Amino acid sequence: MEKGKGVMGAGRRWAVDFSDNSTAPSSRDIPDPPGFTRASVDQDDSAVSRQKKDAEANWKSQKAWEVAQAPFKNLLMMGFMMWMAGSTVHLFSIGITFSALWQPISALQGVGKVFEPYKDNKVDLLGPKLLFIALNLGGLALGLNTLGLLPTHASDWVSSLSPAQEVEYSGGGIPL
Repeated sequence: MEKGKGVMGAGRRWAVDFSDNSTAPSSRDIPDPPGFTRASVDQDDSAVSRQKKDAEANWKSQKAWEVAQAPFKNLLMMGFMMWMAGSTVHLFSIGITFSALWQPISALQGVGKVFEPYKDNKVDLLGPKLLFIALNLGGLALGLNTLGLLPTHASDWVSSLSPAQEVEYSGGGIPL
């Protein structure tokens, strides 16, 4: 049996030819009813398609802003986790600090991929991208501040000033 021939043999007996070769008047020869124009149907279709495109662009814009605001939730969660981990050095606090540094860095590297589904000619992604970047930089600053790497005192900038006095200290049970 040849490929594509099937059981029916050389031709397909069930195939229907839809070409109109008759001389009888067809529906194309019948005039449109009074008050009906084919152009108005085409205009309605274009208006509906324009409305759909506008609605899709509006939806994409809203979703882009939601994605841009997502790092704020992560920032609050990470701040709470770092507060719960405390300032002692142990495995949990090291893991939380590493996570607080790694998540914003990886998010900043993938800004283009994050907003790729929302790219459209009618959607302005500059605002959501800037908010996304700013919130991730805030998360990175939170992680760096936990490590004490951010300059937060005047003596961090000027070498002639004495370092800030520690507010609290801990020691053993016997004062020396």
